[in-house]
Amino acid sequence: MAPSIPPLPFRKVKRLLEQHGFHVLRQRGSHVLFGHADGRSTLVPDHRGRDIPPGLVRKVLRDAEIDPDSVRR
Repeated sequence: MAPSIPPLPFRKVKRLLEQHGFHVLRQRGSHVLFGHADGRSTLVPDHRGRDIPPGLVRKVLRDAEIDPDSVRR
């Protein structure tokens, strides 16, 4: 069983993606599309005042091909 991932605010998910080479491609409403130079991309909701639930954080990490252990540190 995979260790639990905590709910995270958007700014922490954004910082994590930027540390792994992602940048904002575009934003439409409250959804931000991040892209990487190698073609990977992921969509992250930015609902002010609400954390991103653990399941969605896990999906973003899977899309971005980032090891979930980097979140738990």
